[in-house]
Amino acid sequence: MATTISAPAAAAEGMRRALPIMLGYISVGFAFGVLAVKNGIPPSLAVGMALLHFSGSGQFVFVSLWGAGVGTLSIATAVMIVNLRYLLQSAALSPWLSSLPAWKRFLLGLGVTDENFAVHVTAFQKGFPLSLTTLFTCNTATWSSWVLGCAVGAFCGELVHDVRPLGLDYALTAMFLALLVPQCVSRLHIVIALFSLGASVALKGAGMGQWNVALATVAGATLGVWLMQRCGRYGRNSGGASGTARASGNAEDGQAPVGADDGTHGPKGGA
Repeated sequence: MATTISAPAAAAEGMRRALPIMLGYISVGFAFGVLAVKNGIPPSLAVGMALLHFSGSGQFVFVSLWGAGVGTLSIATAVMIVNLRYLLQSAALSPWLSSLPAWKRFLLGLGVTDENFAVHVTAFQKGFPLSLTTLFTCNTATWSSWVLGCAVGAFCGELVHDVRPLGLDYALTAMFLALLVPQCVSRLHIVIALFSLGASVALKGAGMGQWNVALATVAGATLGVWLMQRCGRYGRNSGGASGTARASGNAEDGQAPVGADDGTHGPKGGA
């Protein structure tokens, strides 16, 4: 039977998941707001983008291309490519959310970000029960912090000439690393993480555009599935071989194989 928790406890769990993400989102959102204004985007539109888009990397790509004078269609295509990873993340969450109605899954999907995805999947893998209160609390809190950071940066951005000395441009990278390390719980996870990193860097170095992240993710996931299946087959074969060896050893010692009826026990369930 699934474990249930009270609404206050579920909300508290959602805030516990959200708090580290909120600290990162406020600082990175502030950097985005400053960058948006410096690239000619009105503060109100920058905040509107944070409200409706809620994609840090996608918003930064939009602002950078907008400031460079790139066409609308090219910007839309680039942002779509950058955000393709959310399809993979939503698919990975779907086994735990399959019992929910479609409209609830849709609302939860609107709050899927790299960081929210990481904390939710980690909790599910540890056996935490499905709780809409927890999921929506976390998603709403992180979304609100992102909008807050963007708004402060957009309306107060003129006071900051360059965010790099403040280290805000590294906040998103640091947050990704902090979320990745706790998930590397086995050698397989470490191998896949390093492989995906190397593949992404190699593809980027080869001249590939924003597709490098999506393709490296798919390649890493494919390698992970193949290694898991290979290790599973090896484990079953090893188990079967070791069981045969134990049975043969017992027979050579004059002992009955494990699980064999030696005639000293009656039929199960009595005469």
